[in-house]
Amino acid sequence: MKKPRFGIDIDGTVTCPSTLIPHINKQYNVNITLDDVCEYDFLSAFPHPIDRGVFNTWFKENEPYMYEVSEAAKDAKSILSAWQNDFELYYISARGENLVDITVKWFKTQAIPYDHIELLGSHDKLAAAKKHAVDAFFEDKHDNAVMLAEELKIPVVLFDTPYNRLAVPNNVVRVYNWQEANQFITQFFK
Repeated sequence: MKKPRFGIDIDGTVTCPSTLIPHINKQYNVNITLDDVCEYDFLSAFPHPIDRGVFNTWFKENEPYMYEVSEAAKDAKSILSAWQNDFELYYISARGENLVDITVKWFKTQAIPYDHIELLGSHDKLAAAKKHAVDAFFEDKHDNAVMLAEELKIPVVLFDTPYNRLAVPNNVVRVYNWQEANQFITQFFK
């Protein structure tokens, strides 16, 4: 029997959603918190205007290091490890292909299991999710969660953050941590 296949976002899902904020605070001498990020855009949380082009250049230059030292979300490792025998774990991320080596190294260093890692360089995960025929998806970006759920007619587990609290369709299941994600998956894939 084929094991169910999960599509899993990395940043803000497997990694702690606030993991990049200390780097941004240090660079820009601000003190934003995850609660300040009410849109899927760090600049929305800044107390003063920041040049988006300059920020994007800084972010791209520092992405490798920030991802290398990213903190895994609480319980992600233990739950994904528990799932590895029953489910196929396909990580589908908006990270650019230039970050493949750093990403694979991070998964190995963190001892988080994976069957496949695909870095798209874009937030549009629909084609990859279709190509890999995922049976469920795990995401933190609201519009991705809604689109994947509506287009693929699969359950999407949305990890709650201040930047994704808009309404969701019935097959998007909002969870507050990996323990709740595990409870949903255990029930759904009995």
